[in-house]
Amino acid sequence: MNFTDKFIFNLKAKDKMYQQREGGGFGIRVLTSGHKIWVFTYTFDGKRRQMNLGSYPDKGLADARTDYSAAYSILHDKRNPRDPQEERDQKHDADRKIREERRLALTVAALVAEYIEKHAKPIKRSWYEDERILNKDALVVWGKRKAADIKKRDVVLLLESIIERGSPGSANNNFKIIRKMFRFAVQRDILEHSPCDGVVMPAPLNRGDRVLNESEIKTLWNSLDTCHASLEVRTAIRLILVTAQRPGEVIGMHTSEIDGHWWTIPAERSKNKKAHRVYLTDTALKLVGDKVGEGFIFPCTDLKKDQAMGRLSISQAVGRNIAVPVLINGTPVFDATGKQVTENKLGVSDFTPHDLRRTAATSMSQLGFMDEIIDAVLNHTKQGIIRTYNLNRYDKEKQQALEAWERKLNSIISEKTSNVIPMVRKMA
Repeated sequence: MNFTDKFIFNLKAKDKMYQQREGGGFGIRVLTSGHKIWVFTYTFDGKRRQMNLGSYPDKGLADARTDYSAAYSILHDKRNPRDPQEERDQKHDADRKIREERRLALTVAALVAEYIEKHAKPIKRSWYEDERILNKDALVVWGKRKAADIKKRDVVLLLESIIERGSPGSANNNFKIIRKMFRFAVQRDILEHSPCDGVVMPAPLNRGDRVLNESEIKTLWNSLDTCHASLEVRTAIRLILVTAQRPGEVIGMHTSEIDGHWWTIPAERSKNKKAHRVYLTDTALKLVGDKVGEGFIFPCTDLKKDQAMGRLSISQAVGRNIAVPVLINGTPVFDATGKQVTENKLGVSDFTPHDLRRTAATSMSQLGFMDEIIDAVLNHTKQGIIRTYNLNRYDKEKQQALEAWERKLNSIISEKTSNVIPMVRKMA
């Protein structure tokens, strides 16, 4: 019998599995389910053997004949056609055993290290924030445990403990990074399943609607003169409010990016990977100070490093000054409930550096500027078809909006305007 495509296609399932053979050991097996498998039946070392050549219709008649011919040639050379397949099967089993052994032996500490090196560092500019978050909680609690032993309940208990210490936002951030790390482990076949599957965000998401009112703006601006922070940090906080730019982009400002009243944030430093021109008002330029020489406006305190201050410097300074421990003769003071007494050196509670950007944007809207102009100031990516056809950079309108905001801001803080201390840059 010579097989044809039509003949193979018309083979139907029966109550029992059966085979059709063409000759020379080449045939096809039809299972009771209707599934069809190409086979090569042969004798080697006195034993009858059968070799699977693939499934129909994934492998058609012509390809099955080609594989059969190759197997038949191996048999003709006095070798077992199944040896290569058996070697592949053995290698697959060995690889699977190695993966399983690694999965069972890998600690959370080792997984954290691999996640940071293989995933976070190559694709995230803020990889060190992932590392900081994982080191603070997950590594402390789970570090020596096997990653495969971490269950959903462990994740829930860890997040609840963070919420109980009064840090719901930190619990959410931990969950995001932990979930990402375990997904990474599944993708790399380190783990079979993620313990984060089915776990929901532990705390209500902050919608990001905090805007400082005029009284708070004035209080904050004036309190910066006496708070516990360096001149660079205090200036950066004010510059975020004046320019409405992202905190990370402000602290990375370099003198080479400034040309007169215009500051160009390069694409590699902007969130949307597009260069962004920011108009520097007179107040902004006064904050930046003398731009003699080249260098970072907010340099790292380690003089050996030619880089900007750390991305967390501002948020950490704000957090410290919102709750400064009260000391009497060097001893902490506690209230009747046993809670340590703190003092808010900034006079404004519950805000982040990013809220200052939102405050400036909201104020520009209140001054009558359209959303398109404010989005241009904030360097938000245009949406829809307008991003293709509207290439206007709105430089003139951005200048008008930031100058109007400057006038409004100065009217709010007028009593203390003279206290703005410019940072003088000196030649190395």
